[in-house]
Amino acid sequence: MSSPVLLVWIGIWMCVFSHSAIIPAVGGDGSAEGTVFVDSQTIIGRTDKDFICATLDWWPPEKCDYGTCSWGHASLLNLNLSNNILANAIKAFSPLKLRLGGSLEDQIIYDTEDNRQPCLPFVQNSSAMFNFSHGCLPMPRWDELNALFKKTGAKIIFGLNALSGRTLQPDGTSTGTWDHKNAESFMRYTVSKNYTIHGWELGNELCAGGVGTRVLADQYALDTTTLADIVQRVYKGIKPKPLILAPGGFFDEKWFIDFIDRTTPTLGAVTHHLYNLGAGVDKNLVNKILDPSYLDRVYDTFKDLLDILKMYSTRAVAWVGESGGAYNSGHHLVTNAFVFSFWYLDQLGMSSAHDTKTYCRQSFIGGNYGLLNTTTFEPNPDYYSALLWHRLMGRNVLPTSFSGTKKIRAYAHCSRVSRGITLLLINLDNSTTVYADVAFNSTGTFKRKTILLPPPFKGGNIREEFHLTAKDGDLHSQTVLLNGNILAVNSAGDIPPFVPVYVNSLTPIQVAPYSIVFAHLPNADVPACRLRH
Repeated sequence: MSSPVLLVWIGIWMCVFSHSAIIPAVGGDGSAEGTVFVDSQTIIGRTDKDFICATLDWWPPEKCDYGTCSWGHASLLNLNLSNNILANAIKAFSPLKLRLGGSLEDQIIYDTEDNRQPCLPFVQNSSAMFNFSHGCLPMPRWDELNALFKKTGAKIIFGLNALSGRTLQPDGTSTGTWDHKNAESFMRYTVSKNYTIHGWELGNELCAGGVGTRVLADQYALDTTTLADIVQRVYKGIKPKPLILAPGGFFDEKWFIDFIDRTTPTLGAVTHHLYNLGAGVDKNLVNKILDPSYLDRVYDTFKDLLDILKMYSTRAVAWVGESGGAYNSGHHLVTNAFVFSFWYLDQLGMSSAHDTKTYCRQSFIGGNYGLLNTTTFEPNPDYYSALLWHRLMGRNVLPTSFSGTKKIRAYAHCSRVSRGITLLLINLDNSTTVYADVAFNSTGTFKRKTILLPPPFKGGNIREEFHLTAKDGDLHSQTVLLNGNILAVNSAGDIPPFVPVYVNSLTPIQVAPYSIVFAHLPNADVPACRLRH
């Protein structure tokens, strides 16, 4: 009778030798060779362990863009918190950071004991900012939200109303100091209920030119310092204290320099927003996503912010606080379809290579860029892309480049699950299968390297691969395949497992047209990863 170990290895080797049949072909008939170069001596960035973050917004069902109303009941005020898929989708990250905020956060009242106004929902008002009146967060709803957060282990960043007490001027600026009384009362209620908040963020898109209105950098810095003082008072005797985050807006070099210069003692994270693909109505979105030179345009934003942080003796780190790619709620069957994983994963790779600690995707649910379907709660392709990243890509980022074609985007991290590395390869070509060798540097030069595994794997030369492709090769599909198999929740709403294919590491990594590959090399001897924790 065969031993269990032998049977396992027979199964693994069947997977290895049948690998070419498992990896799906995605159109095209060309092939090319290339090399992934990984600098094994250097770490160029280090992310938070919980790098992946997503947002929950305030938009009511009446929020419409370009004649389409895509938010449904996805607001913090009306989201179905008892949906099993929702809870399982958050739990799967263990933990997932959730940033609660968005455009309407600066028009929200907290119905704590200090509030003397009626607690009313947002109502359409064409004369109000963003065409909605002020809204209100009832404390029973805040209790319900926190029950979900506790149940799922989510880490919460809450965006506070930064316009309270200010006066909107004819030139578009908001003047006056921040009236923090309602926010402080809300914090005290939160602490009294023992609700854990990872960070308090001040305001949404009020920096530089602003969206809707703007606040000058020196005033914003004073108000951020006030927020830090409030946190010290409210959380006296409590450790750890929440992070202080700001400004939650679009990067402008001069404004950010002025702001960071004035907040170095208090600020925990500098949050900036990215919608680098333009308006959601743009019919050219897919071409932008598939154009390497267009994707590279945002490189300077990450670099310039990192350079500013290095200039000042600040403990503040860089976060992408909100990023949905295409503003005004995205574009149906683009920003919620398979093609968007090319943009999203490239953003995660590029930002982490510039020492970004956390990346918050707009949105977790809602709009046309949700990780979950707004109506069914079923995960969209980017949800699975994010979860694969979270489970495979470790904190330390290695310098990586690709030689052979400009259509391959390549990133490498120390692995989250071993002492080796995980590679991310994105093929933006519609017709060419790329066969990629892996080369590591050795005393300033690069050499191809065979990955040898210790007993009982010795002699196996095996790596794990996770190939993502669109159903039927349709980039606009909302169904994604992992190694040729559909990813979908079951009848109980459980998130499916990620089953790799096992590949002989003597062979190149095969990256099909319009596909994404995570390749886990568990025993790559990479000096930079030896002290990976």
